[in-house]
Amino acid sequence: MIFYLHGFASSPASRKARYFADRLTSIGQEVKIPKLDNGDFFNLTLTRQLKMLEEEAQGRPVSLIGSSMGGYLAAIYAAKHPEVQRVVLMAPAFGFARRWPQRLGLPVTDAWRREGSMEIFHYGDNQKRRIGYQLLEDGLQYPDYPNFGQPCLIFHGKKDDVVPAEFSIEFSKKHPNAELHVWDSDHELSNVLEPMWDRIQSFL
Repeated sequence: MIFYLHGFASSPASRKARYFADRLTSIGQEVKIPKLDNGDFFNLTLTRQLKMLEEEAQGRPVSLIGSSMGGYLAAIYAAKHPEVQRVVLMAPAFGFARRWPQRLGLPVTDAWRREGSMEIFHYGDNQKRRIGYQLLEDGLQYPDYPNFGQPCLIFHGKKDDVVPAEFSIEFSKKHPNAELHVWDSDHELSNVLEPMWDRIQSFL
């Protein structure tokens, strides 16, 4: 069983999710792509997503493919669940909670905390949605770099302006189980889907 974990404000219908699910299915793999907000985007937290993944996996040996926030989620899950066999991370959002204030700026972050929510564009729904501040509060309990020892494949774009490639480089320096590929791409990695698939197919 392989779980594909989509990114923040994305969905199981994202281009990457469907691309890899179709190809994995074509070679006989069973793939699940859970909707990580479980229908409640406003109250989204990493803890809720981890619980849902635990309920879906039911303690079975699984492999994980995660994109951006889904990549960070996969890393946290692998660190907590030794039955995870292999992990593929695409532009993983290491340092998730720490990077939000840096990216938004302190005035926006302070307003988010005071008001309890803020409006963002949800790419999966193609419209603006509100997200509660509990996402950031909950995320602070998790390490920037979850420590797991399973075989890991990481892809990152050197032009990524959402999650800088330096985060994956830093992780791979301390984790010999991780094979890192930094390519001429951005956060979406949409121009390197085929070479990613070539490596993923042999890795899994």
